[in-house]
Amino acid sequence: MRATDAVDRTPANHTPANHTATDHAVVDRLRVDPAAVNAAVATEIVGRAEQLRAMLAVLVAGRNLLLEGPPGTGKSTALRAISRHCGLPLSMVEGNAEMTPQKMLGHHDPAAVLQHGYRAEDFVPGPLPAAMAAGGLLYVEEFNRLPEDTLNTLLTAMSERELHVPRYGLVTALPGFRVIAAMNPFDNIGTTRVSRSVYDRLCRLAVDVQPEAEEIEIVRRRTGATDEVVRTAVRIARRTRTHPHLRSGCSVRGAIDLVLVAAALSGLGDAAPGRGDLHAAAGLALTSKVVVDEACGKAVEEIVAAIVDEIVPEIAVAGEPADRTSDP
Repeated sequence: MRATDAVDRTPANHTPANHTATDHAVVDRLRVDPAAVNAAVATEIVGRAEQLRAMLAVLVAGRNLLLEGPPGTGKSTALRAISRHCGLPLSMVEGNAEMTPQKMLGHHDPAAVLQHGYRAEDFVPGPLPAAMAAGGLLYVEEFNRLPEDTLNTLLTAMSERELHVPRYGLVTALPGFRVIAAMNPFDNIGTTRVSRSVYDRLCRLAVDVQPEAEEIEIVRRRTGATDEVVRTAVRIARRTRTHPHLRSGCSVRGAIDLVLVAAALSGLGDAAPGRGDLHAAAGLALTSKVVVDEACGKAVEEIVAAIVDEIVPEIAVAGEPADRTSDP
């Protein structure tokens, strides 16, 4: 079903019309059996039991949710699983300066306007009215990168579950509609200060990086690699977060990419994967995911290579034993 199929077809002309969705085929299983949804989603998500419970509680209550934390902490993965097991459509919006109010709300087909004037059937809904009409979840990534006027278009939709679109009319959301926003509080480059009126319409949940054991399980599931290789990659990735020459380190995505790239490199030659392949893979997989402290005067490649040299002797890499030169 297209988003436009769910709205009233009565021409709006210049008099506001109420475009309330009447197709109730979508069943919000989160309201019907939240415990079953929680159990089903938990089988797909590694750890985060309490945070998952908190996310579901906010959505069951019909409230809007703000997930605040660094990239790569599984926010979108959890929401996709929730959407799938709830039976609710999930619309994703990338927050950036290009997402204007017009793009968020939608527009009238210019050719049709020239021919017929403004008619409801010629309106092309943006992600906000489309999610409202479908009774689905609207997920806004990089929430604090949206322009302030675009953020303001969400206010009435979040609080009143209604939205007035000029020359189209009033859109009333189905009960399943919620807004889920995600933002990185540690990155101030290109961000907008979110107003108190926006915060007031959101319930906030802090999402941080997971413990080492959970990250190891995530990488193992995503790559299918041996435990030894996975542990090495996770420890290298975690070390980037505490290294004194790095302002910020990589997420678990870095460990996943490191394992996959190292395996691909080993498949291109006859030799078993060793430190040489690991150095090359780390340079490819991690240098784009970390931020160097410029005061240290070192290149990112040099820092990542030093981290590999620091971690690898502690754990054997597949095909190459751990460094035992210090043993008696």
